[in-house]
Amino acid sequence: MGTQNRRLGSIRIIDDNLEKLRVSMQMALDSCKTINERRKLGQFSTPTALAHDIVAFGLDCVDTTKNIRFFDPAFGTGAFYSALLQVAGEQRISKATAIEIDPLFAKAANKLWLSHKINIINDDFTTSEPDDKYNLIICNPPYVRHHLIASDRKREIRNKTEDVSGVKLSGFAGLYCHFLLQSIQWMNDNAVAGWLIPSEFMDVNYGAAIKTFLLSDVELFRIHRFDPKNTQFEDALVSSAIVWFRNKKPNNHSVVFSYGGSLAQPQKSITITVDSLKREPKWTRFPCQLQKASKQAAPKLKDYFDVRRGVATGGNDFFILEESRIKALGLTLEFFRPILPSARFLKTTEIEADAHGYPILPQRLFLLDCRLNEEEVRARYPRLWQYLESGKDSIATGYLCKMRKCWYFQEQRDAPMLVCTYMGRASSERSNAFRFILNNSQATVTNSYLALYPKEKLSERIACVPSLKRTIWEMLNRLPSDSMHTEGRVYGGGLQKIEPKELLNVSLPCSLEF
Repeated sequence: MGTQNRRLGSIRIIDDNLEKLRVSMQMALDSCKTINERRKLGQFSTPTALAHDIVAFGLDCVDTTKNIRFFDPAFGTGAFYSALLQVAGEQRISKATAIEIDPLFAKAANKLWLSHKINIINDDFTTSEPDDKYNLIICNPPYVRHHLIASDRKREIRNKTEDVSGVKLSGFAGLYCHFLLQSIQWMNDNAVAGWLIPSEFMDVNYGAAIKTFLLSDVELFRIHRFDPKNTQFEDALVSSAIVWFRNKKPNNHSVVFSYGGSLAQPQKSITITVDSLKREPKWTRFPCQLQKASKQAAPKLKDYFDVRRGVATGGNDFFILEESRIKALGLTLEFFRPILPSARFLKTTEIEADAHGYPILPQRLFLLDCRLNEEEVRARYPRLWQYLESGKDSIATGYLCKMRKCWYFQEQRDAPMLVCTYMGRASSERSNAFRFILNNSQATVTNSYLALYPKEKLSERIACVPSLKRTIWEMLNRLPSDSMHTEGRVYGGGLQKIEPKELLNVSLPCSLEF
């Protein structure tokens, strides 16, 4: 027994030394690329402690009577394999295979793990075919957003995913979604898979297909979501989750949702039935914001307001000008309308107006909003024509401008009664990441805001009792942060975002039937 303990101790020392060497190698390889280059490739390495926790949990989930057949389709330098050696020992591993698309990483990893029984293949996982089946897949797939994948390549990947899994993913799905779904063909029956992925799939539209797959095609048994304030990757602004499932058909089972802390010691945890998950479109509600039946019956913002995103100008620097610049160009305000500055420059939560309806702010901005055709502008307003011509070869060729009837025609947005910032962070001064701004001016807003317009019935009430406008504004700014957080989505570092449909679904503390 003493000999065996000494042997295990020596193995652990060797593996610890290899892990230190792997981390040094990872840092050296990362330094060869800029952060933007690594983001395009989705290269964000898994921290050692996190890899250890994930592997330890995964080993507890596999059949202990069988040896480990391990597969990692986005190997990097081998954080999970290193953790596997430390936790399980090499004797328990009967086969290990990995795929790494980056030739630099693949070459370095092969050199590092040369004396161990793992086959590291330099290839693209989305074009690879299985050489065998495995009973444990653990992976931190590349987080490459859809717009960074070339159209032809995206089509090929989507077709492969559908062929392999039967799931047709939206074109907005990131590369990590395809990795998760395509891995099914590499799994034995009852094999366990653990995926360290962005948690956004739990809320966004493209994630619906992933959630259907997890509930209908495999046995999802655990999702742990990390506190977004504590990002798992220093260089990636995403909030992370670990998704665990078995390659077996589900059978009216329940799923453990946990949050915060670590995988082994979460801050909160709850068990949810599959039927409940099928009815809930936003999985990030669990386990922190379980809605009670009484809350479901509460009035919603959509009962009283329409919400629209602000104006997408097609080029803020060209179309939005300061009053002084308008005068310097020899233009008049005839074809301009007031517009609020972006949220980071707007420090107040109430906009006062002058006699013209212009906002009283340190920086007064105006949106170029001319509805005359080019011939009329050229004939009647030569200074304005000259300014528009200066944007002909640049701004006019942009996507939004090209799609318009006339490239400089702007979306029409009335001045909203209330404005909500659609992205932000909570702070020690403000518990809610979002601000509601009372707009007493005639200023419109850009798409960095959500514009709130009262429905007809509420609008009539406000016309009779103008003070209601302020009462509603104050009530909205007192909404508990959870009521907004629950409907929106959270990114790494605590960045929160809410879309128009999500804002409409926010519950109110009382009816607005004043």
